[in-house]
Amino acid sequence: MKSQFKRGILEICVMSFLVDEDLYGYAIINRLSQKIDVTENTIYPILRRLTKEGFFDTYLKESQAGAPRKYYRMTYKGINHFLRQKDEWDAFISGVYQILNQGVSDDETILKRFKERTES
Repeated sequence: MKSQFKRGILEICVMSFLVDEDLYGYAIINRLSQKIDVTENTIYPILRRLTKEGFFDTYLKESQAGAPRKYYRMTYKGINHFLRQKDEWDAFISGVYQILNQGVSDDETILKRFKERTES
């Protein structure tokens, strides 16, 4: 996926993981990377910025694997921001799908319409 597509949506993806549970940075990156190609260099700056803006709180929690881990917890300000961003994304992507699919959602119908137009 092209990086300009990813940039706009990574923030909301990061936030979505923290709606249901507190997580440490590596766990967020691990979950994201199962669906989207991301690196630590992309995600940690997002985590720092969202924390600085008051959307997350952080706390340290002991780890069995070594040093304490920094956990991120969604704040009320953060959940409100997430819901607004999600609504905006849903409206945007709905419009994009309407444009791309022009009333249909399967590739066969789109290809058939194209062939009918060009083979006449």
